[in-house]
Amino acid sequence: MGAFYSNTIASFIDDDNDLIIGSLTKQAGIAGFHQQLHTQTLSWDEEIDILKSSFRRLINQAPKSADFGILLEYPIARREKRIDVVIIADNLIIVIEFKVGRFDYLNVDKEQLLDYCLDLRDFHFESRGKIIIPVLLASNGDVVSNKFIKSEDLVKDIIFVNGDNLAEILLDIIEDYIVEGNHLNYRQWDLSDYSPTPTIIEAAQTLYAGKSVIEISRSHAGTKNLTKTSDAVVNAIKSAKDSNQKIICFITGVPGAGKTLAGLNIAHDEEFQGHETSLATFLSGNGPLIKVLREALSRDAFKKIKRDDKNAKKKETDRIISFIENVHRFLDHYFLEKDRIPNNKIVIFDEAQRAWNKEHSMRKFQRPYSEPEMMLEIMSRHEDWSVIVALVGGGQEINTGEAGLPEWGRIIQEKFNDWKVYISPQLKIGNHSTGNLTLFEQSPDNVEVIENNDLHLGVSIRSYKAEELSNWVNLVLTNQSTEAFAVYNEKLSNYKIVLTRDLDKARKWLKSKCKGSRRMGLVASSGARRLRPYGLEVKLDLEEAEWFLNGRDDIRSSYYLEIPATEFGIQGLELDWVGVCWDADLRRNDGEWDFNSFKGSKWQKVGNPEMKKFVINKYRVLLTRAREGMVIFVPPGDKDDITRNPEYYNRIADYLKVCGVPEI
Repeated sequence: MGAFYSNTIASFIDDDNDLIIGSLTKQAGIAGFHQQLHTQTLSWDEEIDILKSSFRRLINQAPKSADFGILLEYPIARREKRIDVVIIADNLIIVIEFKVGRFDYLNVDKEQLLDYCLDLRDFHFESRGKIIIPVLLASNGDVVSNKFIKSEDLVKDIIFVNGDNLAEILLDIIEDYIVEGNHLNYRQWDLSDYSPTPTIIEAAQTLYAGKSVIEISRSHAGTKNLTKTSDAVVNAIKSAKDSNQKIICFITGVPGAGKTLAGLNIAHDEEFQGHETSLATFLSGNGPLIKVLREALSRDAFKKIKRDDKNAKKKETDRIISFIENVHRFLDHYFLEKDRIPNNKIVIFDEAQRAWNKEHSMRKFQRPYSEPEMMLEIMSRHEDWSVIVALVGGGQEINTGEAGLPEWGRIIQEKFNDWKVYISPQLKIGNHSTGNLTLFEQSPDNVEVIENNDLHLGVSIRSYKAEELSNWVNLVLTNQSTEAFAVYNEKLSNYKIVLTRDLDKARKWLKSKCKGSRRMGLVASSGARRLRPYGLEVKLDLEEAEWFLNGRDDIRSSYYLEIPATEFGIQGLELDWVGVCWDADLRRNDGEWDFNSFKGSKWQKVGNPEMKKFVINKYRVLLTRAREGMVIFVPPGDKDDITRNPEYYNRIADYLKVCGVPEI
């Protein structure tokens, strides 16, 4: 749906106010709400008067502006809000947020306005590559001395105006920013594809509200793949149900491709939802992810509940807990009651490659089975049909005791070969998206395996500006600097990656990039023990919900750039802008990676191949968390501190430069 009203500026001036307001009212669908309609109509009437008066003065000084387009109440679907006014001035987009009767320019209004502009820049097809000017108009506000600062960012700094000086400010904007080039057509702009990429939190909130993730996703290859993958699994489940079969579907994908989104979408597909119960449940062993999503859903839900309504809050809390369940509790519950048949026919197991092996399961919970074996045994208790959907993030095993893909293949082949297995071709041959691992060492002759291309998500929708980011990260971490350099220069032009040896510069860079409600934060390896001299302590407990969800004015939030999240706190989650703090636990030596662990008061070499893999995977996680861009901070070191030898860090920085990353 396009704007509620659109026209040229000249025709807008000629149109009667009642005609314009009638069009706005009809589109808004609020005719039945008399008080709301009356208040909104008064606001629109004053807004239109201010615009018409300003445009008449503007046309007198710049006659060409009569042909500019104006759009009123343009919807921003991702935020379920509307932009008050958009002016299409040749190839310039001016976004005006009106605050009728307001004397102040409030921070909350600035943030909202910037969010609109950033969403247009990133997700609106006709706005690609165009300069966008945010204008905050408080009708009774003071006159502000605006600075028209030239910058490389297409979304410029906010311009502040009141009800009297809009015309002169618009003239200044036009003179300063309109450049020669392809002119925008306001009608075509209004009809443009607007296809946002949801964050994992936004996706969960959308699904929880009973909508499909696809409704707020981008219409590009990533979302098309997401739809195909969801459909492929849903069709496989229907087939299993119709034929009374037990099946396991493995979904693979590059970091940020939407595996968790696909899993959530499948678990809450209307096909598997009843009035009171669901056939499907979403399971995750990622504690921070569960904590953050549940807290986000709670905050969202509780806004609509009266403060003293404890029963409603408890009911909502119970519903949220069942929406995303902890896999360890699920397994523990059914392990203790060995004859109990699960309530759900379908389980979606997020990050299945991180399922615990037999030894770790025994050590942690005294369960003498690996988690893949337990999951298959529990779901085999159904007499007719059942389904496991395993979401696999290759190369992201980051902790001792994580069984990885081979354990799933081994246990299926040895004990559950009556299950039909659906895999992507990538899981058969292995590639960077699967951590170069395969499900089976060789094709089994006692298991029915079906390959389906749609079970692989090869395009990142987290990093919507860099579909090749995960490939670049893999090349960097596998010592392929020449190839990494080529990918950086040829495929990552829209995604910002820079290097600095100064933490203050890293923080300033992040703050300059992160606008509106976009989120930034520092991340570091849990082994980065010598970042302490820079005030970065990776051993501190991180309150993930506060870090990921609280605002810019809260010292516990990621915005403060004080507490880094480690790979354990951020895996499965994301930020818009990330500062990756790189320590000497992963350093360079003779053209190869050199693995180290800090013990006591010194670094010790890591020789165990499995532990080396974990170190690499930690950095793989850290380097793939940013949706828009990242700065990599490599410390300068200190020649007087043997644990921070400058040479350790110089070699890391030099290697990243060879891989294409410029230093700021």
